[in-house]
Amino acid sequence: MEYGCFINGNWIKSDKKIPVKDPYTDNVIGNVYQASDELINQAVESAQKGFSEYRKYPAYKRYAILTRISQEIEKRADTIAKTITAESGKPIRFSEGEVKRAVQTFRFAAEEAKRVQGETVPMDAAIGGEDRIGFYIREPIGPVAAISPFNFPLNLAAHKIAPSLAAGNTIVWKPASATPLTAGIFSEICKEAGVPDGVVNVIFGPGDEVGNKLVKHPSIKAVSFTGSPPVGKHIRDIAGLKRILLELGSNSALLIDEGMEERIDEIADRAIIGAFANAGQVCISIQRIYILKDIFNEFVDKFAEKAKSVPTGDPSLPDVIIGPMINQKEAERAEKWVKEAIDGGARYLVQGKRDKNLFYPTVLTNVNENMKVINREIFAPVVSLIPVSTISEGIDKINNSRYGLNAGIYTNNFSNILQFIKRVEAGGIIINDYPTFRVDQMPYGGVKESGLGREGLKYAIQELTEIKFISLKE
Repeated sequence: MEYGCFINGNWIKSDKKIPVKDPYTDNVIGNVYQASDELINQAVESAQKGFSEYRKYPAYKRYAILTRISQEIEKRADTIAKTITAESGKPIRFSEGEVKRAVQTFRFAAEEAKRVQGETVPMDAAIGGEDRIGFYIREPIGPVAAISPFNFPLNLAAHKIAPSLAAGNTIVWKPASATPLTAGIFSEICKEAGVPDGVVNVIFGPGDEVGNKLVKHPSIKAVSFTGSPPVGKHIRDIAGLKRILLELGSNSALLIDEGMEERIDEIADRAIIGAFANAGQVCISIQRIYILKDIFNEFVDKFAEKAKSVPTGDPSLPDVIIGPMINQKEAERAEKWVKEAIDGGARYLVQGKRDKNLFYPTVLTNVNENMKVINREIFAPVVSLIPVSTISEGIDKINNSRYGLNAGIYTNNFSNILQFIKRVEAGGIIINDYPTFRVDQMPYGGVKESGLGREGLKYAIQELTEIKFISLKE
């Protein structure tokens, strides 16, 4: 596979080629061409020109475009899933699931395109507002810069592109440099689906050379970014007066209440997927599990037993849960953090080895909140099991974090459910399931260093439109 930047409906090559490697085999599987300054400007100008026409498209036409994109993704599902696995190392079972979700995400966006609406305002509720009718409408904001990560190279991009198109905006998309081939396929899909030239543009290159210039460009009106908190803060600082949506990091926690003995097997199975799927490289991977002391030993035994046998290795095999991490540098970083924790008094329940960028499941206990494996986002197949005496103590420990994306609890106690909902500082509260749960139409985003704004089609459209208020007087 080889792709130039997709600008105004054409693929344009530059002087600089970026090789794309398979993280599992280390083989080069394709190439893309890095956007020069001239190509960055061309892409934004294309989006600006496309916006002048696309913003006028009626809802039914935007619905039709998004529906065709969804259908084209579905037609090429097998190829896309294999490409995601090849360039990211994501196990094929999860790549196939990602493609299915992207099909659904564009379908949801198509429906939401028909529901971009405002409200009436009761003007006569205020003195001086008599004899007036007030209402507002929502208008598209303009060209949107979409910057997506490697771990969900299709569906996290879909959560930026689909609501933008539903709202009447145009896009300049910069995918992660490690996983650009999926974006290349998507540019072909846009062509096949009849997306007007200039409405979707795709450029390639690293953040410090391409992303920064895209974010700073004065014709970009909004930036939607998923990635690490330091990069998100940097984008916020350099963007100027643009709308900013940031979906950043997490060290998601699960709390298991007493009285769950009959569900221990089910909870452990779910937590295994939540902690280790895609080598833990998911924003809402379980990193911390707090367990009431009465059932701590029983859960530890069950979870550790299951963790030792998590299928790990070749991501193209259908039963594999843990494939390679995105590169060896990230695997070495995770290994270093685990070693620091062990040196600081943590204890292995399951000691996972590292083989280049393949990191085997690792389970720790006897950790403390000064350790990076607890207070930072490890983004690796590493989870810590921690006993607590009460639900209140567990909530305090969950909140003792710089992050606040999703948090989960298993409990039969309604009072504890209410306490969890009211007190936990997170954007999403997941009851009787793991915090890794997400469906694509729900509002999704975090508090504290987990980000700004919300994804989920309806909610992202609200972020990517401007309110225009109208007052009518007799």
